[in-house]
Amino acid sequence: MSTFADFISEAPAKRALLACAMIGFSNGFASAFVVLRKSALKVGTLSHGLLPGIALAVLFFGLSQWSALAGAVFAAMFIGLGSLFVARTSRLDQDTALGILYTAGFAAGYIVLTRLNIRQKLDEWLFGSIVGMADSDLWIAFGISVLAVLMLTAMQRPLLIFLFEPNVAASLGVPVRFLNYATFGIVILVLISSLQAVGCILSVGLLVAPAATVYLFSNSARALFLGGGIIGMLGSVAAFFLSYPLGWHISSTIVLVLGVIFALAYISSPRYGLFSKRRQAA
Repeated sequence: MSTFADFISEAPAKRALLACAMIGFSNGFASAFVVLRKSALKVGTLSHGLLPGIALAVLFFGLSQWSALAGAVFAAMFIGLGSLFVARTSRLDQDTALGILYTAGFAAGYIVLTRLNIRQKLDEWLFGSIVGMADSDLWIAFGISVLAVLMLTAMQRPLLIFLFEPNVAASLGVPVRFLNYATFGIVILVLISSLQAVGCILSVGLLVAPAATVYLFSNSARALFLGGGIIGMLGSVAAFFLSYPLGWHISSTIVLVLGVIFALAYISSPRYGLFSKRRQAA
């Protein structure tokens, strides 16, 4: 058996470790918006909605990383922004539109991919294969991560006004509709960046847990962004080092570690934790 030193000296392991840090930070940073907007369930539906786009891209353009990426972007944009459009042009709310679009799309995508007989790639897209990331995947993730963090940082002040006081934001001239679409688009891009790393199924955990953990300790909305990024990065890197000796799937370990960190925060938070509430009630 090879040692961990042998494993970490190989190029795929180095790429995986770098991806853990980079994708963990960008997802954790963006998770602040998801938590403040209370849109975790919407993100979950979007993550599942990546599959039909991948299926159609593979069906029409063949199996490649670029076709899968382009298909995922198209599907996420169509389902995410399409649900906003349906909600604005009908009496349906966005959650209802999302539920219809993503479940129908996911079912169709699964049927297409199973008919194409690419079961191994299907498992990677569903649950991730961070060790299998190529240099091109890493550069794509890097570009998306930098873009997402910079845009969310630049829009942070009007974004916070929009999240807490949408009517005040509109009266102050904040482009509310643009912010709504722009931030939703950023979240979609961050989901795309983590597709190879943690897959469609697990990506929602990486995009919710970090800021949710910080939210149990801080009332500062701004702290959620940086704090979520740090927890996402440290949790993902810790999972990388834990997964090798335990023999666990790295992508699953990342989400599990972040879940454990959240559970510890929920128990130990002095103001909003489980036992603090019991003391206050007593």
